[in-house]
This record gives sequence, structure tokens and C-alpha cells, in this order.
Amino acid sequence: MADDADVIIVGAGLAGLVAAAELAEAGKKIIIVDQEPEQSLGGQAFWSFGGLFLVDSPEQRRMRIRDSHDLALEDWMGTAAFDRPEDFWPRKWAEAYVGFAAGEKRSWLIERGLKFFPVVGWAERGGGNAIGHGNSVPRFHITWGTGPGVLEPFVLRVREAQKRGLISFKFRHRVNELMRTGAVVTGVRGDILQPSIVERGHKSSRDISGDFELHAQAVIVASGGIGANHQLVRENWPKRLGTAPKRMITGVPDHVDGRMLAITEAAGGSIINRDRMWHYVEGIKNWAPIWTEHAIRILPGPSSLWLDARGKRLPVPLYPGFDTLGTLSHIMSTGFDYSWFILTRKIIQKEFALSGSEQNPDLTGKSWRQVLGRATSGIPGPVKAFMEKGEDFIVEADLSKLVARMNALAGGEPLLELAQVEREIRARDRQLDNPFSKDMQITALRGARAYLGDKLIRTAKPHKMLDPANGPLIAVRLNILTRKTLGGLQTDLDSRVLGADGQPVPGLYAVGEAAGFGGGGVHGYAALEGTFLGGCIFSGRSAGRAAAASVA
Repeated sequence: MADDADVIIVGAGLAGLVAAAELAEAGKKIIIVDQEPEQSLGGQAFWSFGGLFLVDSPEQRRMRIRDSHDLALEDWMGTAAFDRPEDFWPRKWAEAYVGFAAGEKRSWLIERGLKFFPVVGWAERGGGNAIGHGNSVPRFHITWGTGPGVLEPFVLRVREAQKRGLISFKFRHRVNELMRTGAVVTGVRGDILQPSIVERGHKSSRDISGDFELHAQAVIVASGGIGANHQLVRENWPKRLGTAPKRMITGVPDHVDGRMLAITEAAGGSIINRDRMWHYVEGIKNWAPIWTEHAIRILPGPSSLWLDARGKRLPVPLYPGFDTLGTLSHIMSTGFDYSWFILTRKIIQKEFALSGSEQNPDLTGKSWRQVLGRATSGIPGPVKAFMEKGEDFIVEADLSKLVARMNALAGGEPLLELAQVEREIRARDRQLDNPFSKDMQITALRGARAYLGDKLIRTAKPHKMLDPANGPLIAVRLNILTRKTLGGLQTDLDSRVLGADGQPVPGLYAVGEAAGFGGGGVHGYAALEGTFLGGCIFSGRSAGRAAAASVA
């Protein structure tokens, strides 16, 4: 039987599009199948903030940041904490990816049309020792245009190849099986779903209208992770993070269901590090949801006071933006699955950003006028909308009223005592009477303002929260937000899927989140941020080039 294409790609997200663009540049014929309708082209990446991890970039140097390959690799390895025999390939991918981020990544992306916002963000700051978790320096480069801006050059290349007859799309095609001829993966089989006109990101139907079968010399699995499948998240939840939350909200669209992982495993692929995952602790319910239990993550500056469900301050160094999984583990150890920020109007207007392309219309729309307006006109519009309409936000000038409303929002037995909350805030405020302090968050806050980018747009001038001049007070209930699986299909540096025997499964490749962003878990136990989109790009490029070289 004649092949329908040289390569079939399962998934039309960023990793799949990058692989397709590389294959098309090599003159190969590609079919891209995706269970979603065409309006969701680009997958999860479309909704992202567009952050990319770069090392020793011109943007960093202009901000007086001294970075290097060696420092970045030390940070990565300290954060990943690889400790398993199966981490051989993830470690190799980590070394290769840091080399890419410190080398040709920026120039390669700029050649394809990407541009970067000039101020570099400082995510996952760590707060422990020098060889432990976290970024020693700011490395979070925001793409001009956010997630859609990251996708744009690859969508354009794929569309151009489509016009030349090299690429065809099969939307609403859901793969149920990877077909094999002997040991070689030679195609896909599945259901044709009913056409859907839902808008991007909305849940589409799973009604079946027919079936299909497609053949090729190779198949690339680019189907994403498990973030919208709470059952799979709970089944794989690691004991080191405590008991899985009873309530989780969802940071990815419904189609991120993880079903291709089991299908690929049935075809001989090996899945490793199932218990490594990345979920955020600063989730808020979207007041205008697009997908089921739609959550938005707050991207906080370092000033908010972080309290657990009973009003006790989180321990050192669990400050906003410092250690995502360390904070998640601590919160789950309290017996509750939520926590609180308490802050002031001055803090929220400078330090609060919201993750996602739709929550950042200035950056997504590439409007410098709006960007400057964000920096000079008080509370950003999307943040203000959540203050007014979001169920997790409480605004009060009086602390007693604030605490009463916090208890009412949580429901059940009142857990917060006014005296306890007031004591935490007053003790924190007293530490501002001197230019030195025993409060390590105050010290970290002053250290953050030593970085020009933080001082300009991300960190409020230290002030007393209970001073009415800085109010009103604001409380935000923070929920667990599901996002990424860090494990996945084990791959070598050519993105070839490996079997249980450690050998490549002939004709089978995996990229992006399905492959743990490379190797089955390039991040190890934790991420440095800006590395998920980058992992999709790097692994997609690797698979596209390797598959192009392997097919006739």
C-alpha cells in the first residue's frame, strides 16, 4: 500500500508545527492530524504568556545582567535534581537545551521573525543555596506578541508549505492506534469527529462521524500532556507533594487529555517520570471562562504577604515567585488546598500580572502605547477586571472586614483569626523601620529592587501594608492550578521514542510535553520557567530534522 505521506504528525500545537516546518524545508510530505477543529491551530501555546528561557542575551546585557552557559547549567541541574537511572536521556537533553539557549536559540528564532520585550523577567528565584533550585539571574524573555507571537513564524511556514502541497491538515481526526508493520510504526488509525464550530479553546464535541487510516514512513507524537485530565493528574500525583488536592482548577484547555501517551505506550514506547509534574499555586478562577474550570495564574512580584488557610505565614523561602513546587508541597502539608495573598493597592498596581495571551492585550497586540500605559496608569485593566468580578478577590479598607470576608469566601468553619492575621502583618510592617531586617522576604524584596527591571516595572517600593495611604487592602484566594506534566515518552537526542529495552522504536518520534519536553523529562523535578515553549521548539526541531534524514 502506498504511503499517504512521508511523515504523520499527531498534534497541531507548537512542537508539531516546528517539526512540520523543518520537514517541509527538507522537501518532505507531511500530514498533521489533530482532534480539535482548525480554529484551535497552535494548541496550548496560543494561550501562553510567550516566555522563553535565554542565556547571556543582548536583552540581559542591556539590563546589566551577567549570565553564562556555566551558570545556567548549574541552575538547571540544581533545579532538576536528576537522581534516577532513567534520567540518562533527560540529563543529555538538559545539557543540549542549555547549550541551545546559550547559543543559537535567540538568533535562530529572530531569523524566523520573533522579537523580544526588552525587560527580562526573573521567575523561579529560588531562595536557597547557590547550587540549589532557581534562577540566579533573570532569564524570562517575553516574546513580543506573547503566545501567538511565538506561533506566528511557524504557522506561516507551515501554511506556505501547505500551499506548495507538502503539508495537509486533518482536523477533527482523533488517533486511537499507532499501526505497526512488524516492529516499525507505519501509520495511525482512529475516529473522524463531527465538525465543530466552537471558538478556540472551548470544549469541542467527541461525536464520531467515521473512521480513518493513514500510512507513512514515520510518526511524530506531538499531542501534549495531561493537564486537563484531573483523573490522570491524581493517578500520577507524587507522594513528595502530599495528597492530591480535592479541588483543582485547570490552566489548559479541555483537549489536553493525555490520551496519546497510553496509545504510544501500547505501540512500544516507554513512559518515564510519570510522577513529575508542574502545577501552580497562584491560580484564580477566570470570571469569563473559556474552557472547563478555566484558571488563570497570577504572575506575582515579591511583596505580597503569603498566608496559609489558617493565617500562618509561609516559611522561608516560600515567597511569591520563588519556588513553585516547594510552595505546593508546603500548602498540601497544611491539610488545605488553597492559600492567601494579602497586599495593598500599591503592590497590585505594580506587581500583579496575569499569565496568558488573552490577559495581556498590550503585549499580545504588540502595542507600545498600551505597554507604556500599563506602566503609568495604575492597575492594569485585566487585573482590575478580576478585582471587580473575580470570585477570589476581596478588597476592603478595614482589616477586620477583609478577614471576615476571607472566612466567608472559604466557607465552613472560620479558619482565620483577625488577631493572628493582624499580628503577621504588623510584624512584617515593623521590619520596614530600618534599612536592615531579620525578615528574609524584606531582604529579598530590597535585593529584587537592585535589579533595574524589577525596580522599573515589577516591584513596588517597600511600604507598610496597614498604612491607609497605601490601601485599600486586598486579599486573593489562591488555588491549585493544573498545568504541565514533566515526565513523558523517553526519547534520545533525535527525538526517537525509546522502548523498554532502551532502543529506538523504528519510525516513532515524540516531541513537546508528550516527551517531557525532551528525553522523557528534561526538567527533572522542577522547571526554571520559560522552558516549556522552548522545549517544544527544541524537541520539535530535533524530530523534524531527524525524521527528514531518516525517510526516503
